[in-house]
Amino acid sequence: MFSSESKIDISKVSITEVELLRTISIQTFTETFAHQNTESDMQKYVSENLSLEQLGKELNSKDSEFYFLKVNEEIVGYLKLNKGESQTEIKNKNSLEIERIYVKQEFHGKQFGKFLLQKAIDIAKNYAFQYIWLAVWERNLKAIAFYTKHGFVEFDKHTFLLGNDAQIDIMMKLELN
Repeated sequence: MFSSESKIDISKVSITEVELLRTISIQTFTETFAHQNTESDMQKYVSENLSLEQLGKELNSKDSEFYFLKVNEEIVGYLKLNKGESQTEIKNKNSLEIERIYVKQEFHGKQFGKFLLQKAIDIAKNYAFQYIWLAVWERNLKAIAFYTKHGFVEFDKHTFLLGNDAQIDIMMKLELN
């Protein structure tokens, strides 16, 4: 378990780790959204978006990066970033998208989301991007509060298809100096 002596590491995910990525992706997505969505919508989303084939394509994209958050070598969360044409919506050369940022439920409240967010900010600054943006489900109030606390502001909305359910995402961004 986690203690003050725990070793925390954030490392880039390689294509050889695609099965580990799929496992953490499915676990954290299900923990986060299964209680508010139908089983069929969840299964459809997972099979289409978190398959080994799809994650392999994303890992091989030059404009997408995945990072594992490990505590004492255990993968407890992950981050997916998109730049350029890999961005899902804006596709601005001066922005970085956080497409996914998830931490296992048992590790919530221990600052791990903050570690992943800081990693994204550091990468965006390294690339000299002007801002970071993301989309978060309007019903995920905990995540919205987290991003707001860290300086993100709402700038738009879009539709996100979870299975067959069209949902509204709030688009938020953080300007970088």
